[in-house]
Amino acid sequence: MLLFLNDVAGSEILLILAFVLMFFGSKSIPGIARTMGRTMRQIKDATQEVQNEIKKSGADIRKDLNVRSMVNDTVNDIRQPLDQYADDINEALRPDAKPYVRPSPIEPQENKVAPPSEKEPNTIPDPESTNSESKDNAL
Repeated sequence: MLLFLNDVAGSEILLILAFVLMFFGSKSIPGIARTMGRTMRQIKDATQEVQNEIKKSGADIRKDLNVRSMVNDTVNDIRQPLDQYADDINEALRPDAKPYVRPSPIEPQENKVAPPSEKEPNTIPDPESTNSESKDNAL
């Protein structure tokens, strides 16, 4: 607050005081000083109030967001599969572990051909019986 006084010399302060004395008069100087003091105090209080309000709203926002909990949840969500993967690797590296066998791909059912049954004779179905069954199912 008194930083501006570093640039002002003593003679300049005296010149300012003489100007104030001549311009306002000796009777009004104490009232002006009181008014300036009150004004500076009000400005200081208002600044402090704004700073407190900013701090309070920042704390409320932090509480509402609960950032720490969100970060911990995210860390746990990431850590869990990685820990499981590390456990699987450690299990596979154990000396008494079974060797890893890659599973065979599953073939779709429509590509598989069923072997002929020994009980049923190898006959060709009657087209008329097939058509009548499909007509019955359609109704």
